[in-house]
Amino acid sequence: MAVDSKSLEAGRNFEHPIYSVLEQIPGGAIGMTTLDKLLSWGQQNSLWVFPMATSCCGIEFMAAAASRFDMDRFGSIARGSPRHCDVMVVAGTITVKMAPRVKKLWDQMPEPKWCIAMGSCAISGDFYRDIYSVVPGVDVFLPVDVYVPGCPPNPEALLNGLRALKDKIDQQQKGTWVELEIARDSHGMRAPGIPRIGVPERRLEVDAAQVRRVQVLDVGGASYKAGTEGEASEAPVEEPAEDAAEESE
Repeated sequence: MAVDSKSLEAGRNFEHPIYSVLEQIPGGAIGMTTLDKLLSWGQQNSLWVFPMATSCCGIEFMAAAASRFDMDRFGSIARGSPRHCDVMVVAGTITVKMAPRVKKLWDQMPEPKWCIAMGSCAISGDFYRDIYSVVPGVDVFLPVDVYVPGCPPNPEALLNGLRALKDKIDQQQKGTWVELEIARDSHGMRAPGIPRIGVPERRLEVDAAQVRRVQVLDVGGASYKAGTEGEASEAPVEEPAEDAAEESE
């Protein structure tokens, strides 16, 4: 059920063809308000998670879903298909080659959807942020709603992140403006070369290039559209000159 401008004016978060019928019934507005509150409550408490776990943070995610912490008791069930999920939890290091695949899975998730960056590698690249093959934070190609810091964060931190996301969804449904979270670079760490989503310095051409890169991937992850092979080629990236000089020594 997609929300439209008419629903927003009426203070509703959901829209359905049956609403137009209920509006004609005396007292139907009260029923729609109650139904909208019920649907909003269900959306907050049934956040199905798509785990994008690539390294050690994925083990902590597994622990959060296991019997000791039991993420399911909060209504957050891990699913293997992005088409059934509301939240993508990026847990681990994302490489430049992996980023378009993550973006494509994100695009397959239905709206509304949210993203949690779990762990230092997903937030900023951490130890690997200066390596040419690692993305210095997933928010250079995905809009992140909640950051869960740690290396790796424990299961309680992930559950707290889900709780913070529920609070943010509740504020949005009540009409409160919620600022997009932007990861702040700590002392001694430089900002990534590609500006993060939400930063004024980020150009629209960057978003367009990332979307175009995702659109030329087939199921196996290779480029397949005619005329775009050169633009989206998987050519290996050469090592920086200083690194090559150190290896030769």
